[in-house]
Amino acid sequence: MTNSRTPAFSRRGILTTGMGLGAVGVLSACGGSSATDTPTATGDGGKGGYDGPKVDLAFWNGFTGGDGAFMKKLVDQFNGEYPNIAVSMRVMQWSDYYTTLPTAVTADKGPDIAVMHVDSVATNAARKVIQPLDDVASALELSADDFAPVPWEAGIYNDVRYAIPLDVHPLGFFYNKTLMETAGLDPDSPPLDLDSYMDALDKLKGKGIQGHWASPHLFTGGLSMQSLIAQFGGSMYSEGAKEATYNSEEGVKAFTWFQDLIKQGYSPAKVDQDADFLALQNGQNAFNWNGIWSLNTLAEKTDLQWGVSRLPNIGGKNAAWAGSHQFVLPTQKTPDANKDQASRVFLNWISQHSLEWAKGGQVPARNSVRESAEFQALTGQAELAKQIDDLVFLPAVAGIGDAGAEFDKAFNEIVLGQKDVKSTLDGAVERANKILEANVKKYG
Repeated sequence: MTNSRTPAFSRRGILTTGMGLGAVGVLSACGGSSATDTPTATGDGGKGGYDGPKVDLAFWNGFTGGDGAFMKKLVDQFNGEYPNIAVSMRVMQWSDYYTTLPTAVTADKGPDIAVMHVDSVATNAARKVIQPLDDVASALELSADDFAPVPWEAGIYNDVRYAIPLDVHPLGFFYNKTLMETAGLDPDSPPLDLDSYMDALDKLKGKGIQGHWASPHLFTGGLSMQSLIAQFGGSMYSEGAKEATYNSEEGVKAFTWFQDLIKQGYSPAKVDQDADFLALQNGQNAFNWNGIWSLNTLAEKTDLQWGVSRLPNIGGKNAAWAGSHQFVLPTQKTPDANKDQASRVFLNWISQHSLEWAKGGQVPARNSVRESAEFQALTGQAELAKQIDDLVFLPAVAGIGDAGAEFDKAFNEIVLGQKDVKSTLDGAVERANKILEANVKKYG
């Protein structure tokens, strides 16, 4: 997370998650069904460590940003503590990762351990790219009591656990304190409800400051919209994602509020990708809803007076979009009991030591780490962790990313093109529902 254009969890990361979902379909076409009978990762070890023969473990992920150094540090520390386990980490762009992994698994050349974005887990589970982990969680004595509920539940697909959460990375509210003072606002008391937020925007506007730049791009305007829909009491999809539902009354209210930021002069009409975040840093934009990955970028701006808080509650309900990195164990055609156990030890150890990972701009999913005094000392991360029970994930349904493109297109048209909200959403939902229906046949 060294800069706004290449954050550890980047626009590229989530955008290519959708690409990866489609690419996973290649697995079945390439003979992925041969993995159907692969046994799950079972056994009776892991929690107490590993004392078997030396094993080499391959660990794949897409941590090409600043967070990669934090994970590398953890891997090196683990290797130092476990001389009979040698973990090698392969890092690649997420777009490459989500296409390379299924192919490698099919060829029985996949890694022993991997990390996935939470919205990729269901699709890869449906395609047998990753193994069920109920027995792994049982062997490690992990339960819902050990993790925040939202990311823990998100690792379940069709009543079977396929992932163990490492972190969450939510949106937060970043504000320029200097601009707030210019408008006569208290820089240490950011507006966190609808009335105070609109009052602040009016005061900023009175000083010639467009206070909230409405980005028409997925990062981070589209993620803000997903948060707003939930805040207004709506949802992106029905239960089980049988239908898209963001054209509901609640969805229309959320889109209208965001579109009105432009109509009422609180935002420029056309905001380029990342321009809203750069404007915050350059003293042009007072308020910016952005990801936790922005913390380290802003910390480098020593001459910038800024603050961070949970997202303002605009619609009446606390809610914030979030992503999550989750540990998965790729399917092995020729399982190795020693590697199975060593892999469990590794993922459990990283989870227990995820304070170091949090420093890269994450909120640990593990309660013991998140609730520790050491984590609370990471003030930005700790502030955004207050949203842990209000986070919004996409449903754990195979192929969910395939339908997301219709939402993204509608969002862009409504914000950038000022198209009619209801009719644009109705058209997007109609197209998305056809994709969701096709996915039932595609993924089972």
